[in-house]
Amino acid sequence: MTNRPICVIGLGLIGGSLVRAATAAGRVTWGATASVETADAARADGYDVARDTDEALLRARDEDALVVLATPLTAVATVLRRVDAMAPECRLTDVVSVQAPVTEAVLRLAPRTRYVGGHPMAGTAESGWPAGSAKLFDRANWVVIAEDDTDPEVWADVAELAWACGSLVVPSGVREHDAAVGRISHLTHLFAAILASVAAAGNDPWSGAGGDDGALALTLAAGSFADATRVMDTRPELVLAMCEGNRAGLLPAVDDALGRLGAARGSLASTGGLAATVNAGHQARMEWHELRSAPARRTIPRAPLDLAELRKLGHAGTQLTGWSA
Repeated sequence: MTNRPICVIGLGLIGGSLVRAATAAGRVTWGATASVETADAARADGYDVARDTDEALLRARDEDALVVLATPLTAVATVLRRVDAMAPECRLTDVVSVQAPVTEAVLRLAPRTRYVGGHPMAGTAESGWPAGSAKLFDRANWVVIAEDDTDPEVWADVAELAWACGSLVVPSGVREHDAAVGRISHLTHLFAAILASVAAAGNDPWSGAGGDDGALALTLAAGSFADATRVMDTRPELVLAMCEGNRAGLLPAVDDALGRLGAARGSLASTGGLAATVNAGHQARMEWHELRSAPARRTIPRAPLDLAELRKLGHAGTQLTGWSA
């Protein structure tokens, strides 16, 4: 594998973890952040942080580094304008959770960059530099976008960064990725918000005190409530950025969920039964366990890269572990 330098713009949970992981893997790595407090903390921990984004990007241009956008979606446009001004033809990727809006922004604001989208499926409910870890990406799936017009050299750069950080690469098209994360991540955040709100609101038809049993419900809440609502510990603005940013991918998932919830409600009201809903959910969970226990993994040749074949592999759930000999 190559040893290309890495420039990370944004040093929150994901960006900060990436700086740590890439440095631990032996890559020359530096970062930039708009937060003076975060920059000082990262430097105090021994990491290389530029004075500002422009300085980091000029160095990336001069050293032919791979630039990684690690900001919230709401800040991507601002950073891309600086990329176009300072390093307009750089190798560029991102670790933002939604791909279609980032791809569109790159085409509009930094069209000369050699951009390949990426999304490591890793994170916690915590945020900021202190929450980061060099081990965050270990055995995580890292989506690397493979469209027909994808630059093969930069695809290889992004895949090698993912492997260096300990991840497994899953190729995908842009819209396929956004539809998938709409179902397994963004819908999860939306449902967690609803579940937490329902518990706190209270609705006891037997109470003579107006049905306000929220305090009782939250007092009794234990493991299942904690597991189902864990992601609501995340800062709301971060949840809003990824869910609202993936409206096209999230709306079909919401429609599917509403249909299933409506069917469950109808069955419960009419017959008192929920077997169809619960059995389907249990079966889906078992399928997930099976895929995790016996994943499809393989290596691929370094060249030539067949982008259509890569998408097929990703669509089938195949995890790529590295280059074949």
